[in-house]
Amino acid sequence: MALSRRHFLLAATATAVVATTGAPAFAAPPAEPHFRIPVSPDDTPAELIAKAARVRPTQRQLAWQGLEKAAFLHFGVNTFTGLEWGIGDEDPDVFQPTGLDTDQWARALRDGGFKLAILTVKHHDGFVLHQSRYTEHSVASSSWRGGKGDVLRSFADSMRAHGIKVGVYISPADENQYLDGVYANGSARTTRTIPTLVDGDDRAGRDLPTYELDATDYGAHMLNQLYEVLTEYGPVDEVWFDGAQGRIPPDKVETYDWDSWYSLVRELAPDASIAVSGPDVRWVGNEDGMARENEWSVIAVKESGNGRYDRVLPYDSADEGSRDALLKAQPDAAALQWWPAECDVSIRPGWFYHSDQQPKSVDELTDIWYRSVGRGAVLLLNIPPDTDGLLPAADVARLKEFRERTDRELPADLAHGARVSAGRDGGRTVDLGRSLAVDRIRLAEDIRHGQQIEHFVVEAYIDGAWTIAAELGTVGAARIIALPAPVTARRWRLRVTQARSAVHLKEFGLYKSMA
Repeated sequence: MALSRRHFLLAATATAVVATTGAPAFAAPPAEPHFRIPVSPDDTPAELIAKAARVRPTQRQLAWQGLEKAAFLHFGVNTFTGLEWGIGDEDPDVFQPTGLDTDQWARALRDGGFKLAILTVKHHDGFVLHQSRYTEHSVASSSWRGGKGDVLRSFADSMRAHGIKVGVYISPADENQYLDGVYANGSARTTRTIPTLVDGDDRAGRDLPTYELDATDYGAHMLNQLYEVLTEYGPVDEVWFDGAQGRIPPDKVETYDWDSWYSLVRELAPDASIAVSGPDVRWVGNEDGMARENEWSVIAVKESGNGRYDRVLPYDSADEGSRDALLKAQPDAAALQWWPAECDVSIRPGWFYHSDQQPKSVDELTDIWYRSVGRGAVLLLNIPPDTDGLLPAADVARLKEFRERTDRELPADLAHGARVSAGRDGGRTVDLGRSLAVDRIRLAEDIRHGQQIEHFVVEAYIDGAWTIAAELGTVGAARIIALPAPVTARRWRLRVTQARSAVHLKEFGLYKSMA
């Protein structure tokens, strides 16, 4: 994989790619922290856990984990056909969101407390929501807005105007490109120039940055669309790839050019997290929005081809990161990696809008919040726009109610301004100054120093003795605990009873819910 002009790529594996002959030399970007540390079957259990303790998140991962809650927007031809997975030969003219108002989306998401929103720019059917030069299966082929409509541009402009970061979902699977003979056509990986200009290309004659990247015919198609999206629509903060293959004959397989895709994203959107089938964020393993009871951001990974790493243990494993889990994965593991979990779930039963479905209740959403954000993961909540191009009124109301409910779950931190002393175990003792009722606890490690806590207890000093209020395993980026009943005490403490290395505690919050 080579690079033309003055550009220097850094692959997802942190391996520098050499510029082509004659290009000026530039210093390599700063080295990533130890977000992926190689392991060997010969490592002793102590050596393996010591390596896990040294794994650290990158800056983009830190920023992503700080989001806590992001929005998904599934929108496309499926919205109008009633399907969840399109077939690729839809008439583009079916796409008619005559009342499209992405400012309405942005207001609803802002008021719901979302910091990032991800649009399905292309789902598995291959229909794209921007003015692409590389397919006729797009908004440009619809009579909507005279073929000039561009949902991605409206979306990106609206989100940024309302202080929300922009993410894009670009499906690797593409039913339309299979029908056109591009996807899974058996073509070899060869060096391609990206962007590949087409007849009548409006960019002809411009001094475009170009890249020489290895890809199949379909891999090059994806690279060209990524180039459009990442150079013409402003800054992007998350690129979301799933790993789906098209619903095609079993003897037809498209081997995705992950290394080239990652490299282009890193060059054109260096701050963007590459999610799910990417090195920065992993799928939690279900579509219920639920993290594991003890969710680790450090798990064992293996190489799966073309620059991609994947989890060693099955995606639905109840445990991916404990000592036992790492030892179980060790024989097949290439490395331990900081790979935090994203919990995706739809506010409605389907991912796309269906008029006969209704949003989840506030209680259901709050339970999901506790089991995702409250376990150190990021919640990715899908809110599908309807056939008018609006977020349904019921969903908008529910988002506001959800935000108000979680605000009431954790109102003012009673420990703010209290007298605090640190324990030798990395724990903390808090003196509130007077006895106060507490029924919610929020903990967080400073994950710049990794994830270390394996077991902890929270205790209240009652009637002259320390009494256990909660006893759990991991903390990580966040742990939100709802006590079964309020506990009244002046002094509280967190004791870390097992950890991999020195604990750096960021937060020990005490709350009385108003819910």
